Amino acid sequence: MMSVKSLDPPNDSDGTASPGAPLASDPDSSEQLEERLYEEKRIRLKVDLRLCTIAGLLCSLNLLDSGIISSASVTSMLQDLDLDQGNRYSVSILIFTVASVCFQLPATLAVRIVGPRIFFASATFCFGLITLCTAFIHTWKEMILMRVLLGISMSGIYPGLALLISSWYRREELQLRFAFLQSGEVIVLATGGIVNYGLNRLQGNGELKGWQWMFLVQGLVACVIGIATYWWIVDFPEQSDQSFRFLSKEEARIATSRIQRDRGDVVPAPFTWQEILRHFLDAKIYGFAASFFLLNLVSTSLSYFLPIILQSGMGFSTNKSILLSAPPYYYAVIPVVLSSLVGDKYRLRGPVIVFNSLCLIAGFIMLGFADQVTVRYIGTYLATGAYISNWAALNGYLASNITGQWKRAVTAAAVTACNGLGGVAGSFIVRQQEAPRYVTAIWVSISSHIFIICIIAAFSIFFYFENAKQRKGRKVIEETDGFRYTY
Repeated sequence: MMSVKSLDPPNDSDGTASPGAPLASDPDSSEQLEERLYEEKRIRLKVDLRLCTIAGLLCSLNLLDSGIISSASVTSMLQDLDLDQGNRYSVSILIFTVASVCFQLPATLAVRIVGPRIFFASATFCFGLITLCTAFIHTWKEMILMRVLLGISMSGIYPGLALLISSWYRREELQLRFAFLQSGEVIVLATGGIVNYGLNRLQGNGELKGWQWMFLVQGLVACVIGIATYWWIVDFPEQSDQSFRFLSKEEARIATSRIQRDRGDVVPAPFTWQEILRHFLDAKIYGFAASFFLLNLVSTSLSYFLPIILQSGMGFSTNKSILLSAPPYYYAVIPVVLSSLVGDKYRLRGPVIVFNSLCLIAGFIMLGFADQVTVRYIGTYLATGAYISNWAALNGYLASNITGQWKRAVTAAAVTACNGLGGVAGSFIVRQQEAPRYVTAIWVSISSHIFIICIIAAFSIFFYFENAKQRKGRKVIEETDGFRYTY
């Protein structure tokens, strides 16, 4: 039997509860309300400083991996491990994604069951250890094994962090927090590219090649981050007083009450497989999943192959290709933060995603059809900034229109799995024999974002009519009385 939750505050016309808006019968005086809003703002800042920082670091591990292997791909690694024969390099990327996809649902549920501290600390340490061990492999078969283990260790990190962050913030605050997460990711990735340039220059030191130093040093750093994660990361709001030197019991109560007023899903229902599986009947999950699949076609092709595109497609040397792959990611921080500020301030989700998609299409047109190398390189800035901005925007869009802890977990796992499947496809669209234009990658990337625009348009129409039914009292959305979609 499905239960219907009730929200305390009224909803705005766009589907988001007014921040701190009391009911007409709210006994708080204006002074008490002002004090409560001040306390909520102070606690939210504590959450930002504690959660968004470590979440950005942990989420960067996926991009850190792509940064290491993509930088290593323009060194002697492919020849040393016989990865330059046939599609072995693409298969090494594919197998990582397949392993990750297979374990994403159980891993995401484990975040909720065993708790974020144990889960993320263990997963991050394992990631670092496997990356470190990759420095000492000798064959492409050993690389495939390492990639499988790495995919398993990484499977729950991104969807688990998306679940944890969406549990801590109101709907109108989410996109900016996902932008903080993405900014941390891309800064680490961009810095990793510069670090890889330096590590590659250690070629021959300690009888190790440059690519081996990349895996060794950054794997060791990840292990240290994994150990620190146990004390750094926070638990879910209803258990936050148990986190290491974080919130008091009173602060935890205030933090949970603000989320409860927004969407009424702070405390999860008892875990049952029936509770988990019934959420797969919601068609919205498949629309969100398809959007992430289409988005990751682009992100995988760029993050794994950008140095190769710069080297084979634009004629840069190995070291210049590694260095020049970093600036587009630093630039991406600007559009992801700006678009998220606009999205949260005006409570817009769909229009921001469409704008980012159009910017990406323009970037790939420049990358694929311009003759000047400078124009093509600028196209990588537009494309990189747009797809990273859409990561934050799509996560905010999803989290604003789903309620219930287990449904959030299921949705996070489902969309991340399809995100991974997009990575599988994306690993094959950049074809070396098509250099320097990479026609397949260009057209697939452009087409994917035309489809994203169509999905967002369909969602917006559906959400509009569902909200109209809710206003007339003919519909209870997301099993939550008073809830409306945000589009």
